Amino acid sequence: MDDWGTSVLMTVYHRVEPDHFERALESMFSQSLAPDEIIVVEDGPLGPGLLDVLASFEGRDIPLVRVALPENRGSAIASQAGLEVARHPWIVRMDADDVSLPHRLEIQMGELRRGGIDVIGSAMSEFDGEESRLVGTRTLPLEHDAIARYARINSPVNNPSAVIRRAHLEAVGGYRHVPLMEDYDVYARLLAHGSVFRNLAEPLVLFRAGEAMFNRRAARGMLAAERAMQRNLVDYGLVSRPRSWFNLGARAAFRALPRQALRRTYRVLFYRSRDGR
Repeated sequence: MDDWGTSVLMTVYHRVEPDHFERALESMFSQSLAPDEIIVVEDGPLGPGLLDVLASFEGRDIPLVRVALPENRGSAIASQAGLEVARHPWIVRMDADDVSLPHRLEIQMGELRRGGIDVIGSAMSEFDGEESRLVGTRTLPLEHDAIARYARINSPVNNPSAVIRRAHLEAVGGYRHVPLMEDYDVYARLLAHGSVFRNLAEPLVLFRAGEAMFNRRAARGMLAAERAMQRNLVDYGLVSRPRSWFNLGARAAFRALPRQALRRTYRVLFYRSRDGR
């Protein structure tokens, strides 16, 4: 097996718009460096529009592997189901309604081939409605030490941009059901495991922003999810208990802001450039 082979892992459920899903899939089928397989986990029954999209991509040069779950189980269980059938050493995460730029895999795999990196992400250009309506670039720290420090307060990788060494994902137990915090949890466990991270400053993904994104950040159950995630960070040895209490207060205060204030604070926190130190 090729040591640099890639398995794209996507999950989709019935509320995803078919045209958004089609654009997401097309962006992966059109990469300048083609992935070796694209795994789509159907998280519960899909409507005819989404099923038609999947059928339209079958039979192309890149194998499309479909995993159908009988009922909607959520992001972590669906992601784990996809991980278990992946055949290649690198897992490429992709959301069902975002867009990977054509050179995404070529750039990320080129960086990984330099050696010494287990998880790589990138900045993302956020758009609202049309892809041309960019509202900002979501940036995160670039180098490992800065990423590890940032992980004490927030998820350190833009998940739709991530490429992860499969062996490390499996070593930490894969994806676990941590409601609303699955991505943060897996990156925290990978850091605690000793995986080496890097983020690229260049945006390689177009991320669908807008009201739905802010609705998710203020969803019911978010406070309980925050408490659970802070307990996990303590258990993984990434933060002290007092620091977890501070984090919980700060993150709860952020999510409780009125919508306009939440938008402004989000721009300040994530749209400024970072030097990676």
